[in-house]
Amino acid sequence: MLVKILFFARAKELAGKNGDSIQIGATIKVSDLKKLLVEKYNLQIIQNNFVLSLNEEYCDQEDTLSLKEGDEIAVIPPLSGG
Repeated sequence: MLVKILFFARAKELAGKNGDSIQIGATIKVSDLKKLLVEKYNLQIIQNNFVLSLNEEYCDQEDTLSLKEGDEIAVIPPLSGG
């Protein structure tokens, strides 16, 4: 499946882009997807501190995602500020 990846905050800085499109299987575990994204987009610094969402719904680390062509996966690191 061709899915869109969106990067926010620190993830956007590390990846060097706002988003990308990648080919992945129709089903994938969230933990495996996180590993793939860490390697592909140099997210090692935040690898233990970001969550993923699929079509604006947060994903649990234990979930297995069923993807469709054109789905959007967001990489959301923790936000800070005051």
